[in-house]
Amino acid sequence: MTAKDALRAPLPKRFYKDVSIAPHDEGFAILLDGRPVRTPAKRQLVLGVEALAEAVAAEWEAQGERIDPAAMPLTRLANTALDAVADKMEGVASDIAAFAASDLLCYRAEAPEALVRRQADAWDPLLAWAKSALGADLAVRSGLMPIEQPPQAIASVRRALDRLDALSLAATHVLTTLTGSAILALAHVEGRLSLEEAWSAATVDERWQSEQWGRDAEAEEKAAQRLAEATAAARCLRLLRSR
Repeated sequence: MTAKDALRAPLPKRFYKDVSIAPHDEGFAILLDGRPVRTPAKRQLVLGVEALAEAVAAEWEAQGERIDPAAMPLTRLANTALDAVADKMEGVASDIAAFAASDLLCYRAEAPEALVRRQADAWDPLLAWAKSALGADLAVRSGLMPIEQPPQAIASVRRALDRLDALSLAATHVLTTLTGSAILALAHVEGRLSLEEAWSAATVDERWQSEQWGRDAEAEEKAAQRLAEATAAARCLRLLRSR
């Protein structure tokens, strides 16, 4: 056991036997031994889509002798949506739109030419989609100097978020922060990209570095953790669409 492991708080013991879902005025409630699950802010955990409620219940059912929040990504996302997003929808949407002002897809390498072409091949079609589908005509620049994006482009990205509910917005925020791109996140939300395609576009530079300098085990581990979080967010969006 490492020193870090020793300092980590022990996981709580499983205190329930049965997990179920039950109809609720706002959707479907998660129940443990017939009692409602509550979020960290003491709100009842109720989800509007039965398939998502079943998936969250399955996370609780899958716990062993101890409850490991790290193994319950959908539950964590639902808690975030209810406790941190539902009452701050405007602010969360504006935060996502702000990513478009420094979007990953807009900053290009100056060299080598092979990387420049790879970025263009992966990112130019998505910026063209953002322009046609969202009305967001974002500027592109080589190098790291900040780009002053047209305010109307950022406003268009912001408007695209208006129709999302709290849980969809929370999942979109996760995808945006993990990829560094509001456009990639929205392209997935809108069905333009699968998660695999979005992740491939988000990691163009990382894969290039790996090809040039060799594999980095620590970097790969961090990338795998990020992908796991992105996969949970994408799964949440998919289940929400099943309503």
